[in-house]
Amino acid sequence: MASSSSSQSWIYDVFLSFRGEDTRKTYVDHLYNALVQNGIHTYKDDEALPRGETIGPALLKAIDESRIAVIIFSENYANSSWCLDEVTYIMERKDERGQIVMPIFYHVDPSEVRKQKGKYKEAFAQHELENNKRVEAWRKALKEAGNLAGWESKLVANGHESKGIKEIVNTISSRLFPVFNVNEDLIGIETRLQDLKSQLEIGSGGVRMVGIWGVGGGVAL
Repeated sequence: MASSSSSQSWIYDVFLSFRGEDTRKTYVDHLYNALVQNGIHTYKDDEALPRGETIGPALLKAIDESRIAVIIFSENYANSSWCLDEVTYIMERKDERGQIVMPIFYHVDPSEVRKQKGKYKEAFAQHELENNKRVEAWRKALKEAGNLAGWESKLVANGHESKGIKEIVNTISSRLFPVFNVNEDLIGIETRLQDLKSQLEIGSGGVRMVGIWGVGGGVAL
């Protein structure tokens, strides 16, 4: 049984799993910047990996320390045995530690991931030729991840990438910081709260002090 997420000590809010050759300088770069700008402490390997540290153990440790794992499934994600090991480990953490997993299907259909069709079928054909003993575990992990509720980039915000990323970041933020959910009738308050979150750098450690100045007789709760 997965342990309660509230009892865990998380270092990062979000861990990003992605195929660098596909998305590092494009979609993932924009997503990462949007997360950081919204005060969400995010692990992306080329931003947080200490120079000279072995990539495997460092990334596995970062997964363990992350509240949410966001997996960006792109066309060539399954070509990388490391990416497949990564998603397998993430799905294990989901079951064992109650980690939240949110997939983004970037220019691929969820069924391609779930059933290993198209480019994913080609990638697995190559893995099987190499007699890789991890294929069965990889297939199981992709099936489970492909069945999770997530986002298809072509459908979010009608395919507009910047608007779609904003929508995804807002959803992630609401999962991390439910205290910031506000009445939609309070016009303009959401933007102000997003700015406050960014300035507080929530999740980055340390202590912050906030002073509230109001009219005489006002009560802050």
